[in-house]
Amino acid sequence: MRKLTTALFLLLTALWPLVAQNNPYGIDDRCYECLQEVERTVEILNTDEFEAANEQFMNLAVERNDEKARTLYYVFALRRLCALGMNVPPEQRRQTNDAVDDAFDRLREVARETGFTQYYYYSYELAQNYYFNTRQVSTAFTLLDKMLIDSERENDDYGAWQALRFLAQVYQQQEDVVNTRYYLLQCLDLYETSRDSVIKREPVTRIYCDLADTYDFGTDSCRLFYNKALANAKTHLDTLRSTYYYAQLAAGDGLQDTYERRRDYCLADPAFPSFFRTGAEMFTCVDYILQGEDPPPALVDTLSQPRQQQFIGWLAATNGHYGVANHLLQKRFLGMQSILSRINDMHLEEASGRYENYSLSRQLREKDQEVLLATRLAEFLVIVILMVVTLFFWSHNRNLRNTKKLDEFRIQELKEANEEVQLANAAKTRFVQNMSHEVRTPLNAIVGFSQLLALPDGSFPEEEKAEFSEHIINNTKMLTMLLDDILNASAMDAGKYQISYEDGEMHFIAQAAIRSAEHRLQPGVRMYYAPESEEPFTFRTDPRRAQQILINLLTNACKHTKEGEIRLSSSLTSRSGYVSYSVTDTGPGIPPDKAEAIFERFTKLNDFVQGTGLGLSICRDIAERMGASVYLDTSYTDGGSRFVFEVPVTPEEPEIPTNHNQ
Repeated sequence: MRKLTTALFLLLTALWPLVAQNNPYGIDDRCYECLQEVERTVEILNTDEFEAANEQFMNLAVERNDEKARTLYYVFALRRLCALGMNVPPEQRRQTNDAVDDAFDRLREVARETGFTQYYYYSYELAQNYYFNTRQVSTAFTLLDKMLIDSERENDDYGAWQALRFLAQVYQQQEDVVNTRYYLLQCLDLYETSRDSVIKREPVTRIYCDLADTYDFGTDSCRLFYNKALANAKTHLDTLRSTYYYAQLAAGDGLQDTYERRRDYCLADPAFPSFFRTGAEMFTCVDYILQGEDPPPALVDTLSQPRQQQFIGWLAATNGHYGVANHLLQKRFLGMQSILSRINDMHLEEASGRYENYSLSRQLREKDQEVLLATRLAEFLVIVILMVVTLFFWSHNRNLRNTKKLDEFRIQELKEANEEVQLANAAKTRFVQNMSHEVRTPLNAIVGFSQLLALPDGSFPEEEKAEFSEHIINNTKMLTMLLDDILNASAMDAGKYQISYEDGEMHFIAQAAIRSAEHRLQPGVRMYYAPESEEPFTFRTDPRRAQQILINLLTNACKHTKEGEIRLSSSLTSRSGYVSYSVTDTGPGIPPDKAEAIFERFTKLNDFVQGTGLGLSICRDIAERMGASVYLDTSYTDGGSRFVFEVPVTPEEPEIPTNHNQ
């Protein structure tokens, strides 16, 4: 019995350190007790408690020889500087940036030294958050690029995973669905191909749900990714998230019992309010709509998440509640307008700050040069003062004249810089005013016809109601195209516009473009496709981008052609090695001297025709990225105008980087 007791005692003694080390960081227990105080004080900015707690934590980490704890000391030091930097005025931010950069470099160095590389990439996340939240957007994107380069150089999938997720999150906050979808797909591709065990343990249900949110609600793509989200659910939160979205699908499909069962499951979960803000209010709006009633406007206005607003608007329109749908559409438009304005302000503010830093650095360099020159001059004067007194006064007066001219030159430079900033601000104002004017026309049409549809039954016959609905749909598509043009132009300016090559069929691309643009035809105008040959032809291109260019050219023709016809043609013989498309219309035509001006941004030959002046500019930008060309055929003189789009049959595709882990 004594031997058994002794053996049990020795076993418990051996296991005790493992039991005691029960903390999320996996560090020494005494270090973890100290770290809890560090975590408590890191966000308290008005005291010095953090510095004392973190210093004590570092001393204990060294004493216990805990390398991970020592690394965490530098993690919390960087977190503290980032938190302090959020409250620093812009004019003092340069010094704070230097401190953040030093702490960032030190943390990466220590993480490499200790082998805890997850904190190497976590340092990027902390620094990026700081620069994004302080409106230093280009610096934050530079860090993201550097993070991707580091991960590729080190062949580290985890670093690439972190960078791609953060990029998707940034674009999601800006409601840029194009770039959000691109980086989420990159995340999923890395998840499928990587052998990194940390990445494989990551739950991907959230990524599938976020990806589904980039598609219109109720589409096949949206349903596909919601199904994948449910199939990959690993945790209770994953199941809750999937059930939340499936409740919406059931409501949209009219499955009342299924919807109520999933709704009740979500509302009964204690974690639901924390992860889905205003989710309960959204379900209440759904209940009103499914019961045939309009939800109260005050309840609708509580919906804080854009996807919730989009879903309720779609469900309301589907069930005939056009007033609610119109209210949410206006709210979404105002939200997008606010985001665009905020992004422009951020870029303008950062540009102004960079100019100020540049001017200050230049002035400091000039002052240093002046001090150096004065020092050398003084040394020289001490040696020859008795011999060159006259020369000294002459040289001194000359320096004063030069300094005066230099000051005048600086003043002129500052005036010119100030004028450039004012012109940039005026350009932003004109752009916002132009967009407000262009959006008002389809928006007023949507509001007007929605109000007519909301009148009591019997006010209009069913034929007129169907016509009203068609007007609402057409103007909604017009509004969507305006916003897509803005997002595409912004993506190209940021260098994030992607060309994806695959096999495309010449006739299919043309016919799909006609189907997408034919709703823009004016009464009495005919639009048709007339290929040189009916034989199918497949070539390497980006079918979606090629189709987008043709849609823009056809839409442009529809706006200016009031009678006659619009002909889309295709040819393999017009130019060797190219598929040549041409769009010919019977509109007023374009003067040859305006053949290049029309491809500049915001250029419109007729101010009375609706449009932002972005369509043709976007066509040329996309074509250049594809190795293609778009131009006005000035030799066409039969009335109207002809635009030509030439696409190479065998384009130069970029090399795809090889993953060495496979």
